[in-house]
Amino acid sequence: MAVNLLPLDDNALLPIAGLDLFVAEAGVKYANRRDVLVMRIDKGNTVAGVFTQNRFCAAPVQLCQSHLDAGVQIRALVVNTGNANAGTGEEGLQRARAICRALADELGCQTEQILPFSTGVILEPLPADRIIQALPARRAAGWTEAAQTIMTTDTMAKGSSRSLQLGGEAVAITGIAKGSGMIHPNMATMLGFVATDAAITRPVLNQLVKEVCDQSFNCISVDGDTSTNDSFMLISTGKSKAPLIDSTESADYQMLRAALLDVATELAQAIIRDGEGATKFVTVEVEGGRSVAECKAIAYAIARSPLVKTAFFASDPNLGRLLCAIGYAGINDLDVERLELYLDDVLVASQGGRHPDYREEQGQAILNQDEFTVRVLLHRGAARAHVWTCDFSYDYVRINADYRS
Repeated sequence: MAVNLLPLDDNALLPIAGLDLFVAEAGVKYANRRDVLVMRIDKGNTVAGVFTQNRFCAAPVQLCQSHLDAGVQIRALVVNTGNANAGTGEEGLQRARAICRALADELGCQTEQILPFSTGVILEPLPADRIIQALPARRAAGWTEAAQTIMTTDTMAKGSSRSLQLGGEAVAITGIAKGSGMIHPNMATMLGFVATDAAITRPVLNQLVKEVCDQSFNCISVDGDTSTNDSFMLISTGKSKAPLIDSTESADYQMLRAALLDVATELAQAIIRDGEGATKFVTVEVEGGRSVAECKAIAYAIARSPLVKTAFFASDPNLGRLLCAIGYAGINDLDVERLELYLDDVLVASQGGRHPDYREEQGQAILNQDEFTVRVLLHRGAARAHVWTCDFSYDYVRINADYRS
């Protein structure tokens, strides 16, 4: 069961003017299941994205990058679940391209104006013919149904909305995401789609999507496995009457960036809360580093350690595992005598060992909670970083052992 994650309220997810949602049943993996999502966007939009750094990136990821690089205006996104279309070579590209071509023919646009996305099992051929046959039968849907359609091992749909005023005019933001396992940057298998009716120029949107991703989806880890299909997209329909955002220096940009980051953070945290088999939601904060990079290296060493994560699951205060992970994070000149380790507000270790006032029952009480914070103070600089992670339970092994069944 997801950790303190509430079911989506469709009434709380704001519609975005200039963007329409459709779902269809293609039987990609299972019969009688919504497994195709189409997001149709009116003309006058801008779209930007960031994608997995996995060298075996999936065919749809390659096409998305190619279509965005072509500089054409995007008219639709098409997403299938049940099959990742990754590790499928040239044939996989041809099948993804055929889906784009079929939808483009329906919408009266170019193939390059369609962005494809897939999620599911790797190294299996995508049944593109089934998806193409299902496209004409798609029906209108709301954001909650769209979020449900793209789920794989997720137990709950993930969505978030915000509204704000820019230049005295209303602006809406809504996003959905999927992900539960194979979660680790770069990026953190996950798909995220966030749309706003604000008008944003392409150069600004290209920077904005990277900034938002770095502080949200690039700060999560379920299991340390970077997916072949990770994609995070920002869509600006430009239908709000608010002033055009054409500079990263403006006050409007900063307000919009903050609201977008709120939505993306909520979605990213929802992925961790719904991590495969998760029973604990853990924040790892590393402060006082010489660089953000070294702070993140230490945070991720903790977040992806199977020994740490299984101790969290058992609520076992075997906290030497935390020190071990910090020590192998690759910071060769780290002075462990200056380091301090906290669980919530309890000082566990300092001066290279257990703090004299720390008692194991304190650690036990904190780890018994379903949410807590691991905090590391390095005392070597001003940089800081955070990561959200979860525990490893018996169910994680069961889910992944049975994934293809």
